[in-house]
Amino acid sequence: MMRKHLVPLVAVMAAGLAALTACSSTPEAPAPAQASTPASSQAAAPADGTGAGDLSLLPGTAKSNNSTPGMGDWAVPNGGVATGETLQNAQKWVQLTASKAGDLDPVVVNGAGLTLYRFDKDSNNPPTSNCNGDCAATWPPVTVTPGGKIFIAGIKKSAVGTVRRADGTRQVTINGWPVYRFAKDTKRGDTLGQGVGGTWFGVTPTGGKAGVSDGGQTTPDNGDATAPPATSAVFFDDANFSDNGASQGVAGKNECQNLARPGVASSVAAPGSLKIWTGPNCTGKSQVINGDVSNLATIGFDDAVASVRFS
Repeated sequence: MMRKHLVPLVAVMAAGLAALTACSSTPEAPAPAQASTPASSQAAAPADGTGAGDLSLLPGTAKSNNSTPGMGDWAVPNGGVATGETLQNAQKWVQLTASKAGDLDPVVVNGAGLTLYRFDKDSNNPPTSNCNGDCAATWPPVTVTPGGKIFIAGIKKSAVGTVRRADGTRQVTINGWPVYRFAKDTKRGDTLGQGVGGTWFGVTPTGGKAGVSDGGQTTPDNGDATAPPATSAVFFDDANFSDNGASQGVAGKNECQNLARPGVASSVAAPGSLKIWTGPNCTGKSQVINGDVSNLATIGFDDAVASVRFS
């Protein structure tokens, strides 16, 4: 697609809510009881044992939601291990975006574009993290504090949750699998952790192993047909929910809304179903989408959306 010029962002938030050998050998024993609970899309009292109930799941990316610079995933933009105040800042929010990195497609990346991984010696039933101590220094767990936010694009809201780690912190999970970074990944596209020890793999949007033929079920690009009606959406100028270009938000209920910049969107993040149109005021060619679409070209709507109808 042709490059678009950056313009001021219209953001809409849908609030509802080391050792390497130590990691590839026998991990430290986990806490006696770990539990995972899907993160809520609206504020609620913390759930006993997990504290996941007070997290907010928001569609789109940290940038499209106008997050504070230097916080969340942006606190550790070049990988490594966060400590002290940096770690506290990093835990304020997490971004989970279905994307691609190196030869891994799809794979989940964070708000800094760093690849996220899963560990075969963990469990998703029940969700359990077995990477502690030196292992966690090489594979920093993706953790979030009570009251934090998780931005999602290309991942089902129902697949996202948290699990309590041995140290009491809450680690983000995808379909029950705890997720991590690799400390030696320092920039977007790095996948140096892929296949390490035969037990570490990039994590897919469904919690599977990226780059492995039987790594897990894929999700149709048009989302979940059972998705409830959306009341907001974020449209990205570039495919794969990329922050390299501009984005724009739109919201409504039981009404048609025109996009401020029609004909430029290549992907969309939405927490439910909606109808997109090629013309203003919901005219022209239309298509119902059931949540996130990472590449609108796959349904014939690249650079074509002009308006949206919310049910």
